[in-house]
Amino acid sequence: MSDQIKFIVDSLNKEPFKKNYNLITFDSLGPMQLLQVLNDVLAEIDPKQDVDIREEMPEQTAKRMLNLLGILKYKPPGNATDMSTFRQGLVIGSKPVIYPVLHWLLQRSNELKKRAYLARFLIKLEVPSEFLQDETVADTNKQYEELMEAFKTLHKECEQLKTSGFSTAEIRRDISAMEEEKDQLMKRVERLKKRVETVQNHQRMLKIARQLRVEKEREEFLAQQKQEQKNQLFHAVQRLQRVQNQLKSMRHAAADAKPESLMKRLEEEIKFNSYMVTEKFPKELESKKKELHFLQKVVSEPAMGHSDLLELESKVNEVNTEINQLIEKKMMRNEPIEGKLSLYRQQASIISRKKEAKAEELQETKEKLASLEREVSVKTNQTREFDGAEVLKGDEFKRYVSKLRSKSTVFKKKHQIIAEFKAEFGLLQRTEELLKQRQETIQHQLQTIEEKKGVSGYSYTQEELERVSALKSEVDEMKGRTLDDMSEMVKKLNSLVSEKKSALAPVIKELRQLRQKCQELTQECDEKKAQYDSCAAGLESNRSKLEQEVRGLREECLQEESKYHYTNCVIKNLEVQLRRATDEMKAYVSSDQQEKRKAIREQYTKNITEQENLGKKLREKQKSVRESHGPNMKQAKMWRDLEQLMECKKQCFLKHQNQVPIGQVIQEGGEDRLVL
Repeated sequence: MSDQIKFIVDSLNKEPFKKNYNLITFDSLGPMQLLQVLNDVLAEIDPKQDVDIREEMPEQTAKRMLNLLGILKYKPPGNATDMSTFRQGLVIGSKPVIYPVLHWLLQRSNELKKRAYLARFLIKLEVPSEFLQDETVADTNKQYEELMEAFKTLHKECEQLKTSGFSTAEIRRDISAMEEEKDQLMKRVERLKKRVETVQNHQRMLKIARQLRVEKEREEFLAQQKQEQKNQLFHAVQRLQRVQNQLKSMRHAAADAKPESLMKRLEEEIKFNSYMVTEKFPKELESKKKELHFLQKVVSEPAMGHSDLLELESKVNEVNTEINQLIEKKMMRNEPIEGKLSLYRQQASIISRKKEAKAEELQETKEKLASLEREVSVKTNQTREFDGAEVLKGDEFKRYVSKLRSKSTVFKKKHQIIAEFKAEFGLLQRTEELLKQRQETIQHQLQTIEEKKGVSGYSYTQEELERVSALKSEVDEMKGRTLDDMSEMVKKLNSLVSEKKSALAPVIKELRQLRQKCQELTQECDEKKAQYDSCAAGLESNRSKLEQEVRGLREECLQEESKYHYTNCVIKNLEVQLRRATDEMKAYVSSDQQEKRKAIREQYTKNITEQENLGKKLREKQKSVRESHGPNMKQAKMWRDLEQLMECKKQCFLKHQNQVPIGQVIQEGGEDRLVL
């Protein structure tokens, strides 16, 4: 409760409320002030609720707030009796009623604003049936419903546009860039017009160029149509070949087969088709109807928020726990008759699953066979397109291999010649590099000589003058040719236009016939495509449904197997414990002392006595250690000191040995003499 109040106070102190409350001042608010705070929060969600509660009756305030809370789908805790207390507490401004409402509203303010906005337009006004008898009222009501549906679609489109990522700034930038490109193109067109106006007969030439462009576009369009018709013809030929292959296979099967085998095959197909029609398809249809009904029910309900989804998830979890408890109770009862029936049911379900699995395998094999046949036909057609002949077989293939071998020998010879050319090319490249280096050195020497003579850059200027003169002569020649070329181009264009017209006349006639055929083939293609799409959609839906069922059944099988192994392990543990308990009872009850000694109880008592004796010995040892601890520590300290003393003497002795003797000390008569 304290966390709830803290969240309410923090939310009210923020935008757009700015109440400047703390926990003490908020807790000291009276009933009317609390109701005013609740009304301010509701007014923020729905602006129509912005009312001073002092100016209206308490019953009207409670009715208005309850109506809005019902629209916002607030569910107070408790049952029907608590609902009456909730209404009464809302009228009198009770804190236990107001605080949860404020917490719920402030926690979901953005979501509730959207819901309140939609409620203004989507809550349908109920018109009595007697008023609907009037035509004007009925028309108005129908128009009202149509506007409501239009609002729904527009709101969905608006939400999609908000979440789609399109921004007006990007669109404006694109528009401005396109306008700039348009201005640039207009300027280029104006410049080209000015350049063309200086040419003689420019209008006639422009008209001819326009006609040429139109004819080229028409030629491209006709070529495209021709290619499309070739493709359609190719597909039609492929379909004809596929049908012919099917006809050949059916004739071959009918020629080689006997009447008994044909009858047996037909019976198998009839059984399979009858199973699919009577058992499998009705189940799938029923499941699809249930799913459709469920989806329609979901669509008809109003939009749900995150809180509603959480409530539904909690309800689903509760129902699942109840189902698990019921299953456990049923397993605990363990009725024998029900167990036999469950065994038969399991066998029947296993058989039905096997039957469905075999039917699916048969359907998959049929689809694989059809796909493989299509691939074979496609591959044969591709080989015909690439080589223009059938797939080689037998002696033809051997001849083809011998031809390839002869070609490979020729290829090796050519490859050797190419290698020789490459080697020669490398030598020529090297000579070219050497000559370039020599030219650079000679050029450098020439520049130095020119600098010495005082005419630096003479060779370079001479080369430039020669190049400019050559360019000038080329430009003069081009200027002389331009007029002749333009006149020849006009003549060629006129001749080309006339030739194209004469050449396209029979093609246009053929095109008309081909267009009729194309229309017929496109109509047939559309029909076949619609059939294929409907069949593919049905098969895809069936496949997804079957995959879901298989996944669910596999999970159920794994759960049952885990339960089975777990119960087996528990039973084995219980059997071992029961065996040990019976052996213990026999050993404990028997009069034989040898058997009693083997009993676990005797062994445990013996171990207990041994451990008690060991504990007594350890306690005595601990006592003796505590008593001798002080003297022992003192003795250890003395030994450490003695060890340090001996180490010191050792160091001194080693130092004395390392020193070089200077002389000899002699002691006589209480005197010390040093003799060098």
